[in-house]
Parts: sequence; C-alpha cells; structure tokens
Amino acid sequence: MTSKGAIAAGHPETARAAAAILAEGGNAFDAVLAGLCAACVAEPVLISLGGGGFLLARRAGGEAVLYDFFAQTPKVRRAEAEVDFFPIVADFGTAQQEFHIGMGSIAAPGTVKGLFRVHRDLGSMPMARIVEPAAALARDGFRVDRLLAYIFRIVGKIYGSNAACRAVFGSREHPGELMGEGEVFTLPGFADTVEALAREGEDLFYRGDIARTVIEDCRTSGGTLTGADLEGYEVALRTPLELAYGGARLFTNPPPASGGILIAFALELLKEADLAAAGFGSAAHLERLARSMALTNKARIESRLHESDAPESLLDPAFLDAYRRQVLGRPAARHGTTHISVIDADGNTASLSVSNGEGSGYLIPGTGIMLNNLLGEDDINPHGFHRWPVDQRMCSMMAPTVVVEADGATAALGSGGSNRIRTAILQVLLNLLEFGMSIEDAVARPRIHFENDLLSIEDGFDADQLAAVLKTFPNTEVWEEKNLFFGGVHAVRFDAGAGRFDGAGDLRRGGVTLIV
Repeated sequence: MTSKGAIAAGHPETARAAAAILAEGGNAFDAVLAGLCAACVAEPVLISLGGGGFLLARRAGGEAVLYDFFAQTPKVRRAEAEVDFFPIVADFGTAQQEFHIGMGSIAAPGTVKGLFRVHRDLGSMPMARIVEPAAALARDGFRVDRLLAYIFRIVGKIYGSNAACRAVFGSREHPGELMGEGEVFTLPGFADTVEALAREGEDLFYRGDIARTVIEDCRTSGGTLTGADLEGYEVALRTPLELAYGGARLFTNPPPASGGILIAFALELLKEADLAAAGFGSAAHLERLARSMALTNKARIESRLHESDAPESLLDPAFLDAYRRQVLGRPAARHGTTHISVIDADGNTASLSVSNGEGSGYLIPGTGIMLNNLLGEDDINPHGFHRWPVDQRMCSMMAPTVVVEADGATAALGSGGSNRIRTAILQVLLNLLEFGMSIEDAVARPRIHFENDLLSIEDGFDADQLAAVLKTFPNTEVWEEKNLFFGGVHAVRFDAGAGRFDGAGDLRRGGVTLIV
C-alpha cells in the first residue's frame, strides 16, 4: 500500500490529527493546519491561537513561500502606570528565569489569520473538517504526559496566576497545583471556539465577538491592544532565504526573522571546514562547530554584524546586508515554541513553527485561548520595558526549513528551543548534508550549543575527543543526558524516486513520527 505522507511533531495527538487528514486525502497543508489546531490542546504552553508563527510551504514542483503570521507590536503604547505588566519566576529545577506577563504583555496575535490564509491559498479540505480532530481532542481529553507535566511545573506561576487559569489548567486530584502526569486534560471551550471559527471565519477573532471581548478587557484591565491592532493585522508572504550547501538547496525563514539568516551565516562559515573528513564527534568537528557558533553569536539581533571578526572570504555580503537592513532594531522573541513537519505523497511540503511565548495569563473568556506574552520578552526591551517600536512585526528565532537534496529528495524540519533553535537545526542539517546520516540519526545524535562564552555539550560524545575540545573551550558544561535544552527538531523526508518516507520526532521534546 502506497503511503500518503509523513508527519513529525511534538506530541502524539498533534501528529494523529495531521495523520487523520492525510488518511482522508487531504494534502500536507490541510494536515499541518489540523496539527496546529490539535497542538493548541495537546501542547498548550508552547502554542495557542493567541500567538504567532511561520509556515514554509512548497507545493510539489513549485516555488517555496514563507507565510509570516508572527506577532505584531501594538500601534500605540499606553502610559506605563496604566499597564498590567508584572514579573514571575519560572522554575526549571536547576535554574530560574524571570518572565513578564499580564495584559500589557500581549502583542497582536497572528495564528488565526495564518490558519485561514494558508487554508485559502493551499488547502483542499473544508475548514470544518480540518478542525474536527482538535475539537474532538479538546472535548474528549487526553492524559497529561511527563513532558507536559514538567512544563506545567516550570510555568506554574503563569497558568495558575488567576482563577480563570486555575479553572482550566488546575489539577482535579491535587487542588492548588496544575495538571499532573496521568490526569485527563480537556478544553471544551476551545472545541466550541474552533468550530465557530470554522463556520464564521477569521473575522470572529479579529472583528467579531472574540475581538470585542479582548479589546474591552485590554481597555479596562491594563492591556495595549486596540481594535485597530486586531483589524489591521495582515499575514505577510515572503520569499524564503535560499542558499546552496553541498549540492542541496535550502529554504528557510528570511528577515525580519533572525533564525534563518543566522543558520545561513553559520553554514557559510562551515562550507570550507571539511567536517565530513574530520568525522562526526571528532575534536576537529566539535571545535569548528563551536567556533562557528561563537562567530554567529556576533551576528545575533543584539549585536552589530559589521563588528564580527569572521574572515570576509567566508561571508556572503547579501546575508550581511539583509541582516543590517531588516533584522537590526526589530523587536525579538525567542521563547516557548513547537514545530510540525509534513510531506505528502505528491511532494507538497509544510514546515510550521509556532509560539505563544510562555502565555500572558489572560484566557479569552469561554474560548480556551490564552493570549501571548511576547511584549514581555527581555530581548525586545534592551532599554527597559514599554519602549518597543510601535506597529512592527516582531523578530523571531524560529526557522522552519525545507531542504531539496542533490538527488531530489525533500526534507522539512524545524525546532523549538529559544536561542538553541538555530544551533539545533544547524547541527541536524550538517548531519544530513555533511555526514550523510539518515533523518533518524541526524536528529538523535548529541548536540552542542555555544552562548555567553559557555559551551554546553550533550551526553553522547567520546570522552577523549571532548578532552581535546576542553583545552580550547575551558568554560564548558557537559550534560549527563539528552535534554530539551538542546532543542526539539521534528523532521520528515521524502525520496520520491524510491517512494520512501522517513521521519524523526525529537525525543528531547516528546517528538513523534507517523507514516500514513
């Protein structure tokens, strides 16, 4: 029996929703939208219809296009004294991190607009059918797994910050706590909402009853969003950033997003590094990879790229020009994210990355939708909070990517993981294109990450090779196990000539792959 497609995602229920649509004859774009809606239930801290994201879409035999439906800063800033905006501390166990939430942390959301625009342009099934798996999941519920319970513990002060949140996310077995592993999580209000959206369209969210509720709550409770922000939101269609590497063509997220161009920047630095000869996991491989990360850090959003000391011969001026003109000065967001990759039997390819920040703590009454806290990111406020540039598309590290290999095989991949998104994707690409690994091995192999003069090394590398690396990078942290810190790359690959699908859901982040 011929396969209809492959899905890789961050939760089994997300993948099942996409698989159900493929099985009924939907294309990759129908399936990825069904997965997006289901993920709002199954991965509620990472994704919401109240957030934003990006879809890199490539029709079979056609050109790739990037749908940018990420968050937009409001058109007007309210006086700081009028804004509901406050810090909470997320507890990661070994570390703590401060986030800001409240009505004043909400940026204009784009996910609903993106859902409908992609469906109009690329979908083949009715929206009512596409949302069915998510609605059923929200009503019937599913058992909270260990990863989701862990994430709930991390962000407990957000999802338990008020009575409305506690009513939805609170434990039925342990009052005062959030849902724990094994408990059944339902979201009936969300089921009603996605069904209503399927009937009435996006205007329900941006101009109708939902919009009016959000606008009034923002007006009276310290938010910054207005009707003009919601009504004026538009999906941007962009030409993907394209580059050649090792005989393959890569398409990724272009500016004003920063992740794709930083991946491209690192690949340019490594083109002449001869990593294949060095061998995966060798001291030479790890040192060259870490150095490329160190240099790429100089091109990050909060740096001036022209101050990078990378040799001019290794840099593509177009990358630098695009970065200077379109990335520098953009407000940046780099936190909670998930990813879904889908390829169908016709070769249609969808690579979707979405985020809700950590969530603002504001649930739109009756909808099961928590709005984002993307204005609460430290990165967009280098001179202090409440000074973000108005009415501007926010910059993101998310980098949904499509690879067309030299032999014509196609792969779709992307990752969650904050600043580790770009280094996780970079390493999987190198594993595929330099070391010739299968998609499963490319995702599973251990990773490194270099940031703030610290080289983080995942468990699994040879001790003797690491000893040589430590001489060059003495400030090193070696992890005892594979960890979600190092991203979660969910990838699928289709070799049309062989009629073969492969995929890898990154186990670091609860990933799963389904071949339909």
